[in-house]
Amino acid sequence: MLKRALLALAALTATSAMAEAQTRTRLMVYTALETEQLAPLKAAAEAAVPTIEIAWVRDSTGVITARAIAERANPRADVIWGLSAFSLLQMEAQEMLEPYTPRGAEALRPAMRSDRSPMTWTGMDAFVSAICFNTAVAAQRNLPRPSTWADLLNPAYRGQIVMPNPNSSGTGFLTIAGWVGAQGEARAWQYMTGLHENIQVYTHSGSAPCNNAARGEYAMGLSFDMRAVTLRNQGAPLEIIVPTDGVGYDLEATAIVRGTRNLEAAQRLADFAVSRPAMQLYGRWYALLALPGVESTVRGYPAEFEQRLVSQDIRAMANERERILREWASRFDGKSAPR
Repeated sequence: MLKRALLALAALTATSAMAEAQTRTRLMVYTALETEQLAPLKAAAEAAVPTIEIAWVRDSTGVITARAIAERANPRADVIWGLSAFSLLQMEAQEMLEPYTPRGAEALRPAMRSDRSPMTWTGMDAFVSAICFNTAVAAQRNLPRPSTWADLLNPAYRGQIVMPNPNSSGTGFLTIAGWVGAQGEARAWQYMTGLHENIQVYTHSGSAPCNNAARGEYAMGLSFDMRAVTLRNQGAPLEIIVPTDGVGYDLEATAIVRGTRNLEAAQRLADFAVSRPAMQLYGRWYALLALPGVESTVRGYPAEFEQRLVSQDIRAMANERERILREWASRFDGKSAPR
């Protein structure tokens, strides 16, 4: 009798599990978030919205952007969760984003959400370009500490600087956007031409230059603030330099892909992406969050970064993105790492 009851219970449990799996909607979610962030976000979203299952497609910003645009006639992604606002504005211009205002999105910082009604995208967090400066390598090679972008033109740094390729890295593009915002486009190209002489390689990841510097392969990597903070907190001999002549920034954001066959489920994920619990998760990795009043828990973050943000027109830069990237490739791609 007991054995029969246990078998019946097991069968019921299996049936319930199958029924639950059948009622969950599988969402294809494109992202450029850091790999270690994906599992916590997936677990939190699926717990908050039990009717969805997230299937990530993760790559660098340029690759994800190009893939989504190439698929615009027959989209495969349902949601984009964690991609540069520059990229999303480019997609918005091509009518690729589904208008939807997530629940609670009006509370987000005005500069970190779509200005359309209904909204086409919502912000998550912001990050800035920064210099990952290896103090041990600098001491060994007797290299001075830079404090401005202009300092990087010093011939002493020849072959000791690594930077992301802006065609594949959102960090690379936001760095250039900052230079354009601070100097104007003509002077920014002159600056990049001088800097090119000191660049050893352009990587295809925004994290890679800081990782390279942390390992002591080069004296410095141009990367983004949060990768630098993470590596320094792990014990790398890095100083995080936020140049005093102004830094570019970008927003990570969420959007629903127009044409999704799972619109209701995508909307529920978009709702979660702007919620306080989601913002608290973003605050594990980023210091500036889209929802006011949510405190970041990041340790060792440079306090001065907000005062050094350049004035930049994100929409204008998004509109000029393809032209700028083509020009950059024609001038500097010869030093890019192999793909």
